[in-house]
Amino acid sequence: MFKRLSIFLYGVVSYAIFFVTYLYAVGFVGNFGVPRTLDGTPTASFPTALLINLGLLGVFAIQHSVMARPAFKRWFTRLVPHSAERSTYVLLSSLALIALFAWWQPLGGVVWTVTDATLRGVLWGCFVFGWLLVLVSTFLINHFDLFGLRQVWLQLIGRPYTDLEFGTPGPYRLVRHPLYVGWLFAFWATPTMTISHLVFAIATTGYILIAIQLEERDLLAHHGKAYQDYRERVPMLIPFTRRAGS
Repeated sequence: MFKRLSIFLYGVVSYAIFFVTYLYAVGFVGNFGVPRTLDGTPTASFPTALLINLGLLGVFAIQHSVMARPAFKRWFTRLVPHSAERSTYVLLSSLALIALFAWWQPLGGVVWTVTDATLRGVLWGCFVFGWLLVLVSTFLINHFDLFGLRQVWLQLIGRPYTDLEFGTPGPYRLVRHPLYVGWLFAFWATPTMTISHLVFAIATTGYILIAIQLEERDLLAHHGKAYQDYRERVPMLIPFTRRAGS
C-alpha cells in the first residue's frame, strides 16, 4: 500500500508542477505577471543569446518527442512502474520548460507593433483563446489521463489501466489537432512581435509540425482504420478544408 500511495503522491506532485508551469507559460509568452518573460532586456550578445535559446528549445523538443514514442515507453517502463510513466514524462517536460523560462535570453528588437486599440484587443483575444483552447482540448480527450493522474489513481485503488476509446469530441470534429491550433494562437497572437518572440514562435511552430507527423504515425499504429478514416475526413489544423494533411 505504501508503494501505491507513493506513486499516487508522485503523480499528484508532478501534475501540480505541470499546472503551475502552464500558468507561468501564459505570463512568460504574454510578458506579464512573472519575473522573466520572452521580452526582457538583453544581457548577452545576439549570437550567444540566440544559440542559448535554440539550445533550450531543442532540449524541450527532444525530451518531449522522444519520451512520447511507444518504443521509448516500452524501454522506460523497465525502469519505472507503468503507472508512473506518464507522470514522469509530465514532470520532465515541466522541468525542461522551467529551464527554458529560467535561462531564456531576450534578443531585443521589434518586428512589428500594432497601435490600433481595437486590433490590439483582437490580438489579445486570440492569445487568450489559444491558451483556453489548449486547456479545453485536453479535457475533451481526458485531461487526467493525458497528465498521468488517471494512471496513478487506478493503481492506488488496485484497478488495471485501460486505454481510452478513440473519439472526436467538440473541436476534434473540425481539426485533428485542436490542441496544437491553440498553441499556434497562443504563440503568434501578439500586438508587439519582437525578435525574441518571433524566434520562439517560429521554433515552436516547426516543432509542432514535426510532432504532428510523429504523433499521427503512432495514432495510426494504435487505432488503425478508425484513425485512418478520421485522418481522411478531418483536416489537420485548418477547419473546413477537408483535405488530409492540410
